[in-house]
Amino acid sequence: MIRHRQQGGQGPTMATRAKSATKAKQSVKAPDAGEITRLLLQHYPDPKIALHFSNPLELLIAVILSAQCTDARVNEVTKTLFKKYRRAADYANADPATFEQEIRSTGFYRNKAKTVIACGRKLVEDFGGEVPRTVEELVTLPGVGCKTANMVRGNAFGQQAIAVDTHVMRVANRLGLVKSEDAEEVEAALAAAVPADKHTAFANAMILHGRETCTARNPRCPECVLWGVCQWPDKVPR
Repeated sequence: MIRHRQQGGQGPTMATRAKSATKAKQSVKAPDAGEITRLLLQHYPDPKIALHFSNPLELLIAVILSAQCTDARVNEVTKTLFKKYRRAADYANADPATFEQEIRSTGFYRNKAKTVIACGRKLVEDFGGEVPRTVEELVTLPGVGCKTANMVRGNAFGQQAIAVDTHVMRVANRLGLVKSEDAEEVEAALAAAVPADKHTAFANAMILHGRETCTARNPRCPECVLWGVCQWPDKVPR
């Protein structure tokens, strides 16, 4: 904080304060998204999401089940689930009571069961049982928002997409890449700043970094590969 010493009983004028504020803002260098991406991908050369899947449908279902649940728990559930439900039609025709019990350990299982079954029906009725490839089509599916759509696009279809989850949101704000808690605003800002051919890798690396280093509580700042470019005022000094 800049403190002004009063002289002659008078404090700084509004104009002086405005100039000081402008100068302070200009002295803070905007973070280099390209450099941040380079450092992240140097640390995580081939970043992958933790959810297990072998096709777009499996990833879609896994992401829906992962809401308010750990990826490790989802992987345990889908280990057997994916052997039984192989097509969108299998989910569309699933017995709700049975399916609820099969996914019970993921939490909120009643709502998730309704969502997954409805999603399966939508896929069958509108997309011939195939998972669509565009954001516009994906978000028409029950339980699918921009985050899930981009997760599927980036990791199942190999497209360039930035999925903004809680880790990406937190790390991006701490780094100074964004100043927003709105997922769509964060996605748009990151998409504009990060090299276009690195969007998916960047997002996956940010998720890993948020889980392993830049955690919500007790972040491991001194060992962070981004410490030198991070603008978080509360980062722990080395």
